[in-house]
Amino acid sequence: MTPMNPMILMISMTRSAFLLLCLVLGGLAPAAVAQVADFAPVTNETLLNPSPDDWLMYSRTYDNHRYSPLDQINRQNVGQLNLAWVRGMAPGIHEHIPLVYRGVMYVANPGGLQALDAATGDLIWDYQRSLPEGSGPRAGRTITIFEDLIIYAAPDRAVVAVDARTGELRWETRLAFASSGPKVFDGKVISGMTENAEVRDSILALDARTGRELWRFDTAAAPDDPGGDTWGNLPVEQRSTTPWGLPGAYDPIRNLLYWGTANPSPHVRLKRHGDADAVPRSAPSELYSNSTLALDPDTGELDWYYQHLPGDDWDADHTQERILLRTRLDPNPNSVKWIDPGIPRGQERDVVVSLGEPGGIWVNDRDDGRFLWATPFPYDVPEFNISRIDVETGKTYLNWDLAIESYDQPRQVMCFHNTKSYWPMAYHPGNNSLYIPFHDQCLDRTANPDDPRGHGPRFGILRPGADPDEYAGIARFNMETGEMERIYSQRAPGNGAALLTAGDLLFWGDMNRRFRAFDADTGEVLWENILGGIIQMSTITYAVDGKQYVAVLTGDGASGTAGPLTVVPEINPPRGHNSIYVFALPDR
Repeated sequence: MTPMNPMILMISMTRSAFLLLCLVLGGLAPAAVAQVADFAPVTNETLLNPSPDDWLMYSRTYDNHRYSPLDQINRQNVGQLNLAWVRGMAPGIHEHIPLVYRGVMYVANPGGLQALDAATGDLIWDYQRSLPEGSGPRAGRTITIFEDLIIYAAPDRAVVAVDARTGELRWETRLAFASSGPKVFDGKVISGMTENAEVRDSILALDARTGRELWRFDTAAAPDDPGGDTWGNLPVEQRSTTPWGLPGAYDPIRNLLYWGTANPSPHVRLKRHGDADAVPRSAPSELYSNSTLALDPDTGELDWYYQHLPGDDWDADHTQERILLRTRLDPNPNSVKWIDPGIPRGQERDVVVSLGEPGGIWVNDRDDGRFLWATPFPYDVPEFNISRIDVETGKTYLNWDLAIESYDQPRQVMCFHNTKSYWPMAYHPGNNSLYIPFHDQCLDRTANPDDPRGHGPRFGILRPGADPDEYAGIARFNMETGEMERIYSQRAPGNGAALLTAGDLLFWGDMNRRFRAFDADTGEVLWENILGGIIQMSTITYAVDGKQYVAVLTGDGASGTAGPLTVVPEINPPRGHNSIYVFALPDR
């Protein structure tokens, strides 16, 4: 990084003292140490075609591949990786992914944002937000960059933009609750927003330069909306389906935004309606819950939707990232359970791929949402949440055998539960394969009329009959044939993000503090390092001055951390160890 001019540093330090005084007197919260030198604004073109050296969004590119063209670290030398730097972070929930731009790392620290020298970890500036009592436990899981702004969803129900050079507050927009991390698409900050007493669940667009609201799409259809009748007679203020998870994907050619939604609330149909059969057992039911939405990013208008799980009875979200890719389609009936018989075999198509928290992989056409193929994941079991799909139409059917029809019902097990959640998967364009970290876990729940959700106790369990030593693992899907191979498995759970590189490496970390590099072809462990705490979703790679680095954050998540640790009680990692670890090859 270019050395700071002493005069600029002195001015920046003076500004820091002034802003600290503002914090005491008026609630502002930046504390600058220095400022980013030689900053070049991040344009739309930059975001569409990022430098291989940078990591400008949570999965690097708009198609969410989490694939880096960097190959300095490869299968032959990855065993030589050493710790380049480590930096402690503030206490609190850590479920976010840093960005790197031109040698500067931007990271959401509980309570604010920091800019760090990405080659050394030295602090450049620190924006600390003054949070009122009662703020949420975490910021959104992603941060985003546009022009000279770093934007994030703060725990105090605001979307906040700070100056990427100095950390000074530029704008903030108060919302009901920004429940997903934001992402910038063509100058618009788009985020999921959770309902409160005044505001309905929605996907919201703000002007990235000013924070002014541009549009919102309500994810629970109102009675007079298209699809409104799929909620039965439920009043609009009781219709809830949050887009709380990872932000969507963007296709600049079609100018479409692909976003996932979560379950209707309360969790149990009987609790929501008083009658489990008040809404259909098949799609469409309670639109637009557990769906993929294709939206016009300019207006927020719905282009198409596909509902993966109709009338959910288990809090089984389909709200995480969508992956865009182009592939030949020749699904193997021995590997794929549900296949559209009208697919021309061997034809190339642009598709959107998703995987729900309750398992199952789904492939839809990007143009119109047409169902192409889907299959249960990680295993095909009778307790799977979908009983069948009409392959001619793509219509999905709830597994009614596992729904609560009355509170006299006994305890039930549904598969799967948080098999894949907010930890993102990755796609390798070189071998047309999708890599999915997963838990072989089902949901054990008991009907309970006194619980606000309609059930309780409720907890994750190892799938009945599963091998306890293979509770967690990584699966690889051939996206042409749908053939799946479990390339790695272990007992310890893992909430780490998958990261693929042109060095034919897969990086992934687990809740037992093990951070590993795998051969992307064979799943062989090529390198391992034991860190100080739980590895959450954060793994990225970048380069500074021609040197490649791999970075990962440790720290506790929220509910996604506690659940797996109860399934594997002998794993007892240090809690609250919040740090950034960065690795690189030794200098020659």
